[in-house]
Amino acid sequence: MNPMREVIIDKVVINMGIGESGERHKKAMELIESIVNQRPTATYAKKTIRNFGIRKGEAIGVKVTLRGEKAINFLKNALAVKEFKLSSKQIGDGEFSFGIQEHIDLPGVEYDPDIGIFGLQVSCVLKRRGYRVAKRKRARRKVGKPHRVTKEDTIEFLKSLGVEVE
Repeated sequence: MNPMREVIIDKVVINMGIGESGERHKKAMELIESIVNQRPTATYAKKTIRNFGIRKGEAIGVKVTLRGEKAINFLKNALAVKEFKLSSKQIGDGEFSFGIQEHIDLPGVEYDPDIGIFGLQVSCVLKRRGYRVAKRKRARRKVGKPHRVTKEDTIEFLKSLGVEVE
């Protein structure tokens, strides 16, 4: 197989929507850092929603982006929680996403009553070698349509990981 046609993981983004700032937000930051051994960043509210008690600019979530070996290892653990089954609705062109109801379902994570229970969303972006031409600063070009990762390519990649697509 041509190495330029091989589908690889670009990044895995883990997101926790807390919905409030303060102590609970700090606990979520510590939790996600302990799970992935990487410092997360806060996400902020784009607008004020009075009914939910959210102000614009308030820290209401936590996210972290994993690449390389860390991304592959975390993805395998997260897919184990979903029993290596995904719906075709969770898969798009070169990406797939799924949610985990409770973080304690992840292998190696123990329940701590001080922290509580948090859910998280996992999004994975796939690419082929050569996608850098669309991101680089000099001589930037579009990635041609035949070289983009399609939904079928994404499903094939998931099957190679042992994931069953329903």
